[in-house]
Amino acid sequence: MDERQLLISFIGQMEENRDAEKAAAMKKYMKDLFPFLGIKAPERKSLSKDFIIELNAVDDYESYVKELWELPEREYQYVAIDFLVKKKKNLDESHIDFIKYLIVTKSWWDTVDAIASHLAGTIFSKHPELIEKRGEEWLNSENIWLKRTMILFQLKYKERTNDELLFSIIERTKHIDEFFIQKAIGWVLREYSKTSPDAVTQFIESNELSSLAKREGLKHIQKP
Repeated sequence: MDERQLLISFIGQMEENRDAEKAAAMKKYMKDLFPFLGIKAPERKSLSKDFIIELNAVDDYESYVKELWELPEREYQYVAIDFLVKKKKNLDESHIDFIKYLIVTKSWWDTVDAIASHLAGTIFSKHPELIEKRGEEWLNSENIWLKRTMILFQLKYKERTNDELLFSIIERTKHIDEFFIQKAIGWVLREYSKTSPDAVTQFIESNELSSLAKREGLKHIQKP
């Protein structure tokens, strides 16, 4: 099967598994922002397994990921992310603009959070110089999803977390009156508290955070 037929065949397979009732419920859950095929995650992963394996052998995979991204139904964006997460060890500084495109296009938490913690997180870990070069640009952007990405990119770093950087980013975003920013602050603090509860406790006690960020950040910290 040639590369073009690979994508056409996969789309056809997904279309055959449309479920209007499930699609309506999934669309409603996502605030009616995106249409859905009505394919739940386990079925989606089963349907896309062979496609992802074959796509892994394609040199120009970015163009195929973009084609998936541009399709209207949300499951196609999920498949694109599933593929990139499996391929994340191959990501490097040359992919940073590609990752930005995925963040700012069809943006919502369901795609951005995976991109931030898996894809941007991998690239910034390999190339920390990009944090200053591109991360600053993202933090200074008016786009809340780029800001959220900068808050969350260390989400899975655990003991590798640069807490000075993390806390600095939070200090620069804690004033933003936006649910998805405040929720991200609380989430990343909660995750890091599993690794360094004392540092997180001290940071929260020393800073004026929103009630949402503070509540989320303290969820895993035992009170005396």
